[in-house]
Amino acid sequence: MSAVPAVAAVDWGTTRMRVWLIDRTGKVLSERRGDDGLITAQQKGFSTILEGHLAALGAPETLPVIICGMAGSRQGWLEAPYVTVPSPIGAILAGAARVPGQSRDIRIVPGLAQRLADAPDVMRGEETQLAGAGLPAKGRHLVCMPGTHSKWVAVEDGAVAGFGTWPTGELFSVMAAHSILRHSLGEHPAAVAADNPFFRQWCERALGEGGDVTSKLFAIRAAGLLQDLQSNDAAACLSGLLIGGEIASAQRRYGASAAPVALVASGALAALYAAALGVAGLAFRTVDADEAVRAGLVEAARENGMIGAAA
Repeated sequence: MSAVPAVAAVDWGTTRMRVWLIDRTGKVLSERRGDDGLITAQQKGFSTILEGHLAALGAPETLPVIICGMAGSRQGWLEAPYVTVPSPIGAILAGAARVPGQSRDIRIVPGLAQRLADAPDVMRGEETQLAGAGLPAKGRHLVCMPGTHSKWVAVEDGAVAGFGTWPTGELFSVMAAHSILRHSLGEHPAAVAADNPFFRQWCERALGEGGDVTSKLFAIRAAGLLQDLQSNDAAACLSGLLIGGEIASAQRRYGASAAPVALVASGALAALYAAALGVAGLAFRTVDADEAVRAGLVEAARENGMIGAAA
């Protein structure tokens, strides 16, 4: 293996960014993480922030850079136009937009657009995780990518056939801070553990109702008043209800797949969704989200001729 970096890979989110130096085999040589995502970069300048990270990593001045995420949004460095689905994953990656006026080759992976009249949707950043999820080239596969705005993606023979967004993480935050449930969860809701029995129970309730969670939300408040439900367990109830509802809804939309669901997630979120998928009786395999985005960025660099094909 070579210890010489072949490309810098960047996952540039709204509030945070991650930069990796990667050699031609795909091995990570070094990395940096920072709280200088889109919001900070809009003020300080995208090029300034990127070059600062690259200099700190000792990257050569000619090292090419491949980027995914919000740097390619309309409010970002350069709007990388959406690719309309259905589309082969390789073709999506190959459409990376080059940032003009830079001394080095910098490209941004495009997002995806679903332009159906009754189900318009977009994603930006998750398409790169999808490319690095290790999906077989043939067959139909269903991918779950949890987060603030969870994505479920149907992939058929290496092409994105369609996808949907469930804003589960955002709903939890809004309900916990700005609804009647704030009195039940407290000012600072505790982190929910996957083995909390209330998480499982309320996940089962959501699945049993086919994802109809709105009729159950107020019951969390009532359980606090009538059954002495504690704040930590109330947070577990809300999390289980929302995640269970998401899974039930996605099942209705996409049906069953012969292959296990690919769960692209890390840390506590991976544990929660793994538990919920188990409650739903769905077979799944877990793909580490960090590893997936790195692998996807390497593949994007190859598709755009920034580094050679793997040996």
